[in-house]
Amino acid sequence: MPQAEGLLSGLRVVECSMLGPGAVSTPLADLGADVIKVEPPSGDYIRSMSWPIVRGDSLLHLHISRGKRSIVLDLRTEAGRETFLELAARADVVVEAMRPGGLDRRGLGYAKLREVNPKVVMFTISGYGMTGPYRDLPSHGIAYDAWAGTVAPVPGPDGLPSIPDHTSIGITAGPLFGTAAVLAAVLRARETGRGCHLEVAQSDAAAAFDWLRSETHRAYARPEDEVTGNPTDGYERRPPGTGGMDEGVRYQFYASKDGHVLFMASERKFWQNFCEAIGRKDLFDARPGEKLADHARGDLPLRHELAAVFATRTTAEWIEFGLAHDVPLGPVNTPETIAADPQFTDRMPWQPAERLVADQLPFPVRVVGEAPPAATRPAPAPGEHTEEILRDVLGYDDAQVSALRESGAFGS
Repeated sequence: MPQAEGLLSGLRVVECSMLGPGAVSTPLADLGADVIKVEPPSGDYIRSMSWPIVRGDSLLHLHISRGKRSIVLDLRTEAGRETFLELAARADVVVEAMRPGGLDRRGLGYAKLREVNPKVVMFTISGYGMTGPYRDLPSHGIAYDAWAGTVAPVPGPDGLPSIPDHTSIGITAGPLFGTAAVLAAVLRARETGRGCHLEVAQSDAAAAFDWLRSETHRAYARPEDEVTGNPTDGYERRPPGTGGMDEGVRYQFYASKDGHVLFMASERKFWQNFCEAIGRKDLFDARPGEKLADHARGDLPLRHELAAVFATRTTAEWIEFGLAHDVPLGPVNTPETIAADPQFTDRMPWQPAERLVADQLPFPVRVVGEAPPAATRPAPAPGEHTEEILRDVLGYDDAQVSALRESGAFGS
């Protein structure tokens, strides 16, 4: 497939970020935007955070900062602030990815940015947002998932509470909600000439991402004659989300000959397809169930029968079975094994370490008929592109670059 020009070519983003919130502009860079990461002379210490460390830099940095350019500016100096404002004047978006008010304290808040660029979209992403009692509370990524109720303590050493392995939601959902809002704001700014200041809290994003469970609890607080469970369950109020799935039978995990499969025959037609295809129409005749959303909850004899059936084939054989007989079956992977899954290898080709220092997953949205979006450059060293940005974006000559260096704008 041809490699087309990036969908966001021509969009310029100036990013001031520390640690994970800088992920808000990674999808924009993946899609072709020019993302300029403004760093203090000491650099963003994201390069030393978390594990693994690949060739001296954290994978967190290599992933989040891929495709971006880095310029070092000391925003404590007048020359550094003036140069920042010149960049903002030529940008569509300024990202503040740190504790709220960081740029404002340096005289570079939204009011000042509007003076030099009325169309600029400023986007602030932080842990707990610009308002509320937790606004200034120091935090890291897991805090937002714990706050939102998406991760809970488990017993650890000596019975002490421990952090379980889990999918980080807030630090991923916040940037994704943010990029959607940023692009909407840029479209409006280009149409009306009016920019705006957006903000998102990664904690809010974690809660919004898990809306079904929270909203179910809220709905169950209403009278039972207004809000009930599913008709298939006799209107019983089953626990929210997947918490109500532990007694499922026709919607459940089963051990295969070499791993596990997820069986999802909650519709009657799929249940019938399965029973007939394995030569056990008697199972369907005895328990046809409801037309929709029937999990055969609590039917342990049936669960044991199905367990014996699923143990007779490998996971791959069951997936082929599902394709052949129109039965919803899914493989059960881990973060380690998914790379070998044929669906993964077909749809998610690794962006190679030869280009990005570490193998990285691609941006998951495609333009049909074109090569998948790909980061064009690895994550930068602090200030790696300082002179390049000053010359290409601001048009500085040698004398201007030298004067700026002598002023201390790049640090001592």
